[in-house]
Amino acid sequence: YPRGWGLANGNHGGGAYIFHNMTSSFSPLLSSPLLSSPLLSSPLLSSPLLSSPLLSSPLLSSRLVSSPLQVFRSGEGMGIRLDSASAFPGAVISPHYDSLLVKVIASGKDMSTAAAKMHRALSEFRVRGVKTNIPFLQNVLSNHQFLHSTVDTQFIDENQNLFVMKPVQNRAQKLLHYLGHVMVNGPTTPIPVKAKPSSIDPVIPTVPMGDPSLGFRDVLLREGPEGFAKAVRAHPGLLLMDTTFRDAHQSLLATRVRTHDLKKIAPYVSHNFNNLFSLENWGGATFDVAMRFLYECPWKRLQELRTLVPNVPFQMLLRGANAVGYTNYPDNAVFKFCEVAKENGMDIFRVFDSLNYLPNMILGMEAAGRAGGVVEAAISYTGDVSDPMRQKYSLAYYVKLTEELMKAGTHVLCIKDMAGLLKPESSRILISALRDRYPDVPIHVHTHDTAGAGVAAMLACAEAGADVVDVAVDSMAGMTSQPSMGAMVACTKGTKLDTVVLGEKHYKIHVQKQKVTPSSKIVGDLAQFMVQNNLTREEVCTCICLYIHYYISVYLFPGLGGDPSGDHPPPHQEHVLKSLPRIEGRPGATLPPLDFDALEAGLRLLHGDDITEEDVMSAAMYPKVFQEYKEFTGSFGPVDCLSTRLFLDGPKIAEEFQVEIERGKTLHIKALAVGDLNKTGQRGVFFELNGQLRSVLVKDNVAMKEMKFHPKALKSVRGQVGAPMPGKVIEVKVEPGQKVEKGQPLCVLSAMKMETVVNSPLTGVVTVIHVNTDNSLEGDDLILEITAEE
Repeated sequence: YPRGWGLANGNHGGGAYIFHNMTSSFSPLLSSPLLSSPLLSSPLLSSPLLSSPLLSSPLLSSRLVSSPLQVFRSGEGMGIRLDSASAFPGAVISPHYDSLLVKVIASGKDMSTAAAKMHRALSEFRVRGVKTNIPFLQNVLSNHQFLHSTVDTQFIDENQNLFVMKPVQNRAQKLLHYLGHVMVNGPTTPIPVKAKPSSIDPVIPTVPMGDPSLGFRDVLLREGPEGFAKAVRAHPGLLLMDTTFRDAHQSLLATRVRTHDLKKIAPYVSHNFNNLFSLENWGGATFDVAMRFLYECPWKRLQELRTLVPNVPFQMLLRGANAVGYTNYPDNAVFKFCEVAKENGMDIFRVFDSLNYLPNMILGMEAAGRAGGVVEAAISYTGDVSDPMRQKYSLAYYVKLTEELMKAGTHVLCIKDMAGLLKPESSRILISALRDRYPDVPIHVHTHDTAGAGVAAMLACAEAGADVVDVAVDSMAGMTSQPSMGAMVACTKGTKLDTVVLGEKHYKIHVQKQKVTPSSKIVGDLAQFMVQNNLTREEVCTCICLYIHYYISVYLFPGLGGDPSGDHPPPHQEHVLKSLPRIEGRPGATLPPLDFDALEAGLRLLHGDDITEEDVMSAAMYPKVFQEYKEFTGSFGPVDCLSTRLFLDGPKIAEEFQVEIERGKTLHIKALAVGDLNKTGQRGVFFELNGQLRSVLVKDNVAMKEMKFHPKALKSVRGQVGAPMPGKVIEVKVEPGQKVEKGQPLCVLSAMKMETVVNSPLTGVVTVIHVNTDNSLEGDDLILEITAEE
């Protein structure tokens, strides 16, 4: 039998085995003898299933390690025979163990039937903890040349696509690993409240069968942005934008509401709130927080909500030339981002700049407009237009700024009161002036209810001529969130401003409230320092060096964030910048265009070929956050399918629950026990999954702090050289500071009476050596670090 390949022949059929490979790689497959013709025409097929604790293949480097068989489930059925070896959950597969796990034999009336049965049986196997030859065997069984018996001894050489093997998803085991991690170590994401998640699931209101009623999105799709703006302006009553899906939980809960929960209530919103101006559900901090703390794709949120809410316009917050980030991007990155957002279902782009810096705003407006979206230019409000003594941000300032935005082509004008400063009188003065000057443009007002005057201010805005105001569902309203939807609906009911919103009383989100100030970091951190230290105007000028930090000295005053009205006060700017250069003009204008093709190629190299256009944009906006998100999902799988309580707190012992990993695939899970700490700082966590026992090993982070372990080489860090296998260091051939060439020997390891030379993966300079002679290493232990030569 050609054991290294997996399919063997005989007079009455052949043997196909599941093996773990004992050699250092699957390279013997390339020169292995081919099946003889009698097997190719035989109705009896057998496949040897191999498992490899080496974790090696032509696509992977060798790792000679022992590995426990975490999961073993066979595929059976009519026409399938299994000749089992020593394979069972918990079995430790060592490098010295016979590689045979099980022999699978399929029989059928002809070759294609037998091959189909074999393919199905192999697809039903679940072997986790070791690498097997199943993907390779499935490729062979799907090969047209093999199925039609037209092969010769060059079959493998001529069919290199046999080694293009689809990665195993392993979603169930990864989810168990995540749940075990939470049970042992607590939440993986920082939570802004100390209260535990509620054990009672919220009641989801029912919705009628069929499509929801038409809404303003239907107007937008039919008549375009200009026609949409005219329809809004012609609407007789007051329109509402619901911020519950974005700014409300960003303000109260540090943006921690998950897509899982938004999807639950979305159909009800679609059926009962079809007359909303828009639903704000994207942009702002939701983009990076989704990946950074919730471990979910922000684009997938947009796609799924769009499917569930087809009739209400979606609105996002775009930070002008900064898109959804906290830095400057090349212009083409901002344009591409808006294009992809529009393709994924975004409708209205609220474009703002915290300093009202026009060049940054106009770039964002052009990007949103070119993508085909509704452009809503937002003026950040500050000061008090009702106070004649405060002239820096006077009524004339806002009128002039509005004129510039109208020239730039905005479809909707927004007043963005981020700090909740609008009072009823200032609201009437400002909105009346803008309405008199621009009678045809829709006016949209945004505020926060921080001081408690939000409802009164928004009513004053509406009476003065505003078309739309922002509100949040009652359970997510007030404090630093938006004014109450229920209060606005009740106050306008039966008047000319009637909102005609009926379903609010059933629209709830179960939350534990906690105030989280939504101030921008630049202005917020500086203001907080000034207030905490009771600084006077003179002290701010003379003691400015005491509270200047990165965002002010390196970002704000040099001009990286744009310029405020009237520029920065010269004494402050001189104190801060000293000899540092100052950027003139829009910062992003001087950045070179982003090479999306190169970025995509790099992502595919790191994460495989399932990289999408949306992934490329996520990496363009937040390279490090996206990398960490992909690493997390690679380890723990699709955690977005877990309920929020399980995601945050994990299951209780003996709790039974269900998880739908995709439509039609539901996992039935029961948490059984958490084991004792072992000598490596790990605990076994035991589950029952679909009636079968499963276990995972989880590092106890608290215990690990008290135990000493050799650092591991990180695959994502170029220049970190790890041990290819367990062994003892025989010789270190280089010294810190020494220049090395690619392929140059670095050190020698001894394993199983054989010596292995570790060579340099690149040309550069050795910076740190982490091992000494006679050190015992495990696989991937960090040997040394090399800085690449420029």
